[in-house]
Amino acid sequence: MGTVGYLLDTHAFLWAIHEEGSKLSENAKCLLRAPSAPIYVSAASAYEIINKYRIGKLPDYAYVAENYLSILNEFGAYELPLLTVHAHYAGKIEWDHRDPFDRMLAAQAIIDNLSLVTSDPAFHALSQVSVFW
Repeated sequence: MGTVGYLLDTHAFLWAIHEEGSKLSENAKCLLRAPSAPIYVSAASAYEIINKYRIGKLPDYAYVAENYLSILNEFGAYELPLLTVHAHYAGKIEWDHRDPFDRMLAAQAIIDNLSLVTSDPAFHALSQVSVFW
């Protein structure tokens, strides 16, 4: 069974909505112009963006942090809520990677059968994750 949609990693979403769109791969740009399946953005990405803005790691993203929901709606992606099943799976994944945001995205991609749109090579260590870039 193939994937039923695409889950954007946080950086892919930020690059797609901000002036850094040129950092997206050509495949990702084509996908976002004419998606063949639904595009999702995780609630974990909302938290990551707003939290990293608050602590000064994303200083250029004030507008995104303050207007996240309207930007997501304008962008046309679906919200992917975090469920207990995602959190539970993220905690138990056998993966030598400590980033909690990445672990949540990996769990969501696996459980919800989504391809993860990411340039992050760390995800290639998880054979269960279908990476699209």
